[in-house]
Amino acid sequence: MEWTGQVYADTPTVASRLFVDAPPERIWRYVSDIHVMPRLSGELREVVWLDGVTGPGIGHRFEGRSAHPSMGEWTTVSTVIELEAPRRFGWAVGDPEAPSSTWRFALRSEGSGTVLEQWARMGPGRSGLSLAIEAMPDKEQKIVLVRLREFEAGIEANLAAIKDLAEAEK
Repeated sequence: MEWTGQVYADTPTVASRLFVDAPPERIWRYVSDIHVMPRLSGELREVVWLDGVTGPGIGHRFEGRSAHPSMGEWTTVSTVIELEAPRRFGWAVGDPEAPSSTWRFALRSEGSGTVLEQWARMGPGRSGLSLAIEAMPDKEQKIVLVRLREFEAGIEANLAAIKDLAEAEK
């Protein structure tokens, strides 16, 4: 992630992709199971489906508990906004109409395997980052860049871990 000068209102995005030597159906089990992510993530500690549901569906909600050395601990509620098995799984954090962030996995068959992508967008709704920006408005571009770099590192770690899991099943 290079310097872009973006501010939070720009709703900046970050994405990464890699090739996985496995069919989309095998990878789908990992990307659509919210309980896998806490095992992979450096921030996400725990997730639980809400409202009596036990799996993904459009409009289904889940609660996530996260922690970060600089931001402390927090809980969010996310809503599944994209679900096309075994191609796309996406969710909005907070209000689906104005999320604090949006996340998506996309899978595309290629040759004998799959190109797996994870994408994230900040905003447009308020987030914990909004507090830091309000406290240091002159540093907003740097705050956004640092957080985007953290998103990017987390995404790359997630993708590598999913690749390892899916390819180990052969």
